[in-house]
Amino acid sequence: MDKLLIVWSTSEIEVAKKMVLLYSSVILPRGYWDQAHLMVWGPSAKLLAENEALQEMVSQIKATGVELSCCVVCSDEYGVTEKLASLGIDMIHTGELLTDALKEEWKVITF
Repeated sequence: MDKLLIVWSTSEIEVAKKMVLLYSSVILPRGYWDQAHLMVWGPSAKLLAENEALQEMVSQIKATGVELSCCVVCSDEYGVTEKLASLGIDMIHTGELLTDALKEEWKVITF
């Protein structure tokens, strides 16, 4: 099974729109991957919580079947945990998920 974990940590809006979220929105519908997970980590959590256009993109990505999670430590530090959870994002300790993905059959890309 082809599995992809995308780790999104940048606070750069153009990278978010034109790479991370654009790619995430098409990877399952086009059959590029069998399973995909978008992980929000660090500054991207704050950016997402404050930007409605990005929130809409994330909602569309979730609708395609891409799994979503966010570093709860980061979101707590930024004060955005509740907001991101309301978007249907799982609030977790992402270090464990990343470590497991690296040790298993997942491909991992970071932005």
